[in-house]
Amino acid sequence: MVTIMRIVLSTFLLLSAFANLQGQESTIPSFVGEVKNVIAPTTVTFKDGLGVNDLKPHQFMLFDNGKEQSIRVDQQVMPISIVVCVQSNSAVEPVLDKIKKMGPLLEALVMGDSGEAALIAFDGRVRVMEDFTHSGEKIQAALNKINPGGSTSRMVDSVVKAADMLKTRPSGNRRVILLISETQDKSSEAPVREALYALQFQNISLYSVNINRLIGKLLAKAPPPRDSPIPLGAQHLPPGAAMTPQNAVNYSPQGNVLPVFAEIFKQVKYIFIDNPLEVFTKFTGGKERSFLNQRDLERVIAEIGEELHSQYMLSYAPSESVKMDGGYHEIKVAIRDHPELIARSRPGYWMAARPK
Repeated sequence: MVTIMRIVLSTFLLLSAFANLQGQESTIPSFVGEVKNVIAPTTVTFKDGLGVNDLKPHQFMLFDNGKEQSIRVDQQVMPISIVVCVQSNSAVEPVLDKIKKMGPLLEALVMGDSGEAALIAFDGRVRVMEDFTHSGEKIQAALNKINPGGSTSRMVDSVVKAADMLKTRPSGNRRVILLISETQDKSSEAPVREALYALQFQNISLYSVNINRLIGKLLAKAPPPRDSPIPLGAQHLPPGAAMTPQNAVNYSPQGNVLPVFAEIFKQVKYIFIDNPLEVFTKFTGGKERSFLNQRDLERVIAEIGEELHSQYMLSYAPSESVKMDGGYHEIKVAIRDHPELIARSRPGYWMAARPK
């Protein structure tokens, strides 16, 4: 009888404790992330790609989930804070010497008179080679210190680190990441979603200069060839044209890959991101470029610098009706009464819905 009473008493105490825990959990506040200000750097061109630089603020229209927003168009030139992330593993050794020569270009064409830059090198490590500086000479000296490392490549981790560094920069500066790497990540600890959050909340634009893996292999020092077991007279040549470096640049094995921002933010399981660079650049309104030789690299850096210094800076606080929409918000920018003009900006952002 005593044993039964003890069991009943123990059960009662457990149920009471469980009820108390439920009551405590109901009083725990829930925190909902909210985007207070959206910055949308916008590049406007004619259909032939020629830039348009003489538009007035009243000519811009911006729609958030189809609803026109009240926007501000900043016409003054904003200083640029840029973090250059350079892949430095063994795979890029054949092109690393070309990358090391871009210090003067970064200073003259990207940083400008009032800008600043920092440098990160990444392989299996993420190393800050130079913190923010106005000196192009210091950036060049840091570039010269980069040596090829192991076979891994923590590209996503380098983006998260760069975003964390940009968080400390003056609020009036443009925040930019220039990522010089292959398109695939190898061994990062941070998921792509974490990098996207960091890019979004710091209003960072990411531009990439892609290192073609095939070009790296073509330029790499080949190991001594082994004797073929097939007699020379019995060997067959592969059909089709030879794979030259120019053909390698024109060839894209990635297929039609569309960004899947909503699925990434929803933490959909088993989602595979073959090309994080495409996700980063399109999500932030940046652009992917690639190079084959030194002249190509110089041209690419010049194009990025020209775009950064000629963009229109659109910003807005999402209206109350828009804030009620949870999930992925699509941004569209148009030029009033000029449908022939093309406006390229960040495609959107992610925001949790407000509790009702």
